[in-house]
Amino acid sequence: MARKTKGRPISGWVVIDKPAGVTSTSVVGKVRWAFDAQKAGHAGTLDPAATGVLAVALGEATKTVPFVTDAMKSYRFLVRFGQATDTDDAEGTVIATRDARPTDAQIEEALVAFRGDIEQVPPQYSAVKVEGERAYDIARAGEAMDLAARPLFVETLRMIRRPDDDTAEFEMVCGKGGYVRSIARDLGAALGCLGHVVWLRREWSGPFRAEAGLGLAQIEELARTPELDAYLLPVETGLADLPELPLAPDGAVRLRNGNPGRVLSSRAAPGETAWASFEGRPVAVGTYMGGELHPSRVFNL
Repeated sequence: MARKTKGRPISGWVVIDKPAGVTSTSVVGKVRWAFDAQKAGHAGTLDPAATGVLAVALGEATKTVPFVTDAMKSYRFLVRFGQATDTDDAEGTVIATRDARPTDAQIEEALVAFRGDIEQVPPQYSAVKVEGERAYDIARAGEAMDLAARPLFVETLRMIRRPDDDTAEFEMVCGKGGYVRSIARDLGAALGCLGHVVWLRREWSGPFRAEAGLGLAQIEELARTPELDAYLLPVETGLADLPELPLAPDGAVRLRNGNPGRVLSSRAAPGETAWASFEGRPVAVGTYMGGELHPSRVFNL
């Protein structure tokens, strides 16, 4: 006999404004407990010291996580010049110092090289895998790694404030896989003065905004109540960047059985990823091919 899954079969998205000092994993666990949900995940890890948007998916919404992870994201962060740390942020140990400080003009000139399609080496303390192990576990064991550079698209990167000679505040909009700590480290290196992140905040991620997020205190206060359920966003919120295709009744039946389904109309190009709906509810995500959606994920809603 199969073991019964604990919790409610509840599905949707919850936007959390994560505070500093907690891990993304612990936030997901707290949200899952508060909603008594069977399943939960998140769309993009935030470092423990970071704050801002952490989008938590419950139930069937976990099938839409990759589309939020792939979406553009916006960060604000403060860089401290003159010091490099082993973690590339203020949580780490200072490993080198420089007396030089850049002018505003030098910073603006250096930022040009960090916009558009760039290559970025992740921090030593990061979640990337090296031969099956997380880089941060290897770094904590005292081993240095040669991590491979990864492509990153930076739509915008601008300095928005210069509190003093030692620091500067920035705003960045980038694609999937961006490390703000790497930006601070590499900018400091390019300027010849070194640098690390003092604080960072993710302001938005895809369709989710920090100002609309719940705090952990609210989650705990409303845990296991109908009032908390009112903050649950629909599963399809995570599909906001994909075209929606309305289904014919027979198409909905076929898709729910894992087969290609006929759509009534399409704003998608052949070969494009899209999602199909019937009577206002998402049925599947897949590839649009000549009047049909070929499913890759089917929702049990």
